[in-house]
Amino acid sequence: MSREDFPDEADLIQTRNLTESLKSNGVFEDILELQHRQKVLKRLESLYKEWLTELCEEMNLPQSVTEKVGGKIFPFGSYHLGVHTKGADIDALCVGPGFVERKDFFTSLFEKLKVQEEVKNIRAIEEAYVPVIKLSYDGIEIDLVFAQVALKSIPENLDLRNNQLVMGIDKRCVRSLNGYRVTEEILSLVPNVYNFRLTLTAIKLWAKRHNIYSNVLGFLGGVSWAILVARVCQLYPYATASTLVSKFFKVFSIWEWPVPVLLKEIHDSHLNLYVWDPRINVSDRCHLMPIITPAYPQQNSTFNVTPSTLAIMTEEMKQGHAITEEIRQKKAHWSKLFETPNFFEKYQYVLMEMKISIS
Repeated sequence: MSREDFPDEADLIQTRNLTESLKSNGVFEDILELQHRQKVLKRLESLYKEWLTELCEEMNLPQSVTEKVGGKIFPFGSYHLGVHTKGADIDALCVGPGFVERKDFFTSLFEKLKVQEEVKNIRAIEEAYVPVIKLSYDGIEIDLVFAQVALKSIPENLDLRNNQLVMGIDKRCVRSLNGYRVTEEILSLVPNVYNFRLTLTAIKLWAKRHNIYSNVLGFLGGVSWAILVARVCQLYPYATASTLVSKFFKVFSIWEWPVPVLLKEIHDSHLNLYVWDPRINVSDRCHLMPIITPAYPQQNSTFNVTPSTLAIMTEEMKQGHAITEEIRQKKAHWSKLFETPNFFEKYQYVLMEMKISIS
């Protein structure tokens, strides 16, 4: 490792400036708000454990099973990554033992939550790709998903990264589990979690300001942006956040899509689950911007990307690179990166093309 690999004084100053710019944009929660989120999650987990015990009693299971049933809620997504913004919702995974059925989660747990004084606007969306209970608990928006694992009880130290846990369970449970499993893998695969979080916070703000933060509209969702940032962190393990933001735009403004972005080599655990692999799956060869989730079964997180949205994102990356070069040369401030452009005026021709293809 050469001296050039280490950040110099200018890098550290730029990172301080970046942090101040993010603060001025109001992306960070204060300590009281963070503590409130933690309390809400603790209370929800307590209610979930209570419900599992009540369910065991209703099923007349042996007392030894009821006493040890356990139960655990695992937050995932932006909250678990440490990059959630003020007012953001929390994605949380409820893990239950093998004898608990999905219908129990959407009926009796739903009813238990519904009568809680702190719970508002609760609704169940069972038909979703990842079935979910949405609710507000004491002012915090929560998305609860459920996964059943082939165990009699759920211990506190359950390691959900164990691939054997996805063996023989239904696809909806696999999808629910993988929200957490992917988040955990990303955090384990970056060389410096603090630098990753600060960089991703900056990229998320930039993407939202530029209206390209949306999986549904054919751009990228939170997981895809996190994987891209994590890959840059792997390429530049000793860089500070300000340098990583600059490198992010440099790398992805010239990336030769459809070369996939991978955080680790794809490995098929042969548990009969669909794994993204264009060598075997013909449909995978059509993906324009493959960004592959790191947890088994590996999936492309960007299958909604179209030629039009890819063109928009590539152009935005190039402009992001030009702005960060100006910042590096002290010709501009970080605030310029987070300015909101007139997206519709800028991409009128592309949006017209998208409208024609939809109709």
